[in-house]
Amino acid sequence: MAHKNTVIGGGFHHTAIKVVDFDAAVAFYTKLGFAEKISWGEGDGRAIMLDSGDGNYVEVFAGGKPGAVSEGIVHFAIRTPDVDAAHKLALSLGAVETMVPTDVTIKNTSKAGLPPEVPVRISFVRAPGGEIVEFFQNELT
Repeated sequence: MAHKNTVIGGGFHHTAIKVVDFDAAVAFYTKLGFAEKISWGEGDGRAIMLDSGDGNYVEVFAGGKPGAVSEGIVHFAIRTPDVDAAHKLALSLGAVETMVPTDVTIKNTSKAGLPPEVPVRISFVRAPGGEIVEFFQNELT
């Protein structure tokens, strides 16, 4: 039987990548079967979350450097019902705060059915291994 942590509890949410060719990356993942869930921004500030089919996402950011295939994983996010508690726990385990728990409203430009404003609560830490971890809380994605 799998262990369920009461602070984190919600499982994996998304991996974020920054790409040179945003449209090609989105086309690639959608052709693999990912579905657009939410998108925002313009030009090199564009981003989109693509649902893998089970509520886990690839988040694609535009603005990668020319000549690079991809800048790779930007961060990975863990779904949680309580960003503040997860953030506090991570800090107690040796993580370094890179963004305090913050309420953000995503200005959704996707036609996939979510409202035009999607509230989320997020925070970021640099884990002891050096990777960036986002704690992600919302009810819609």
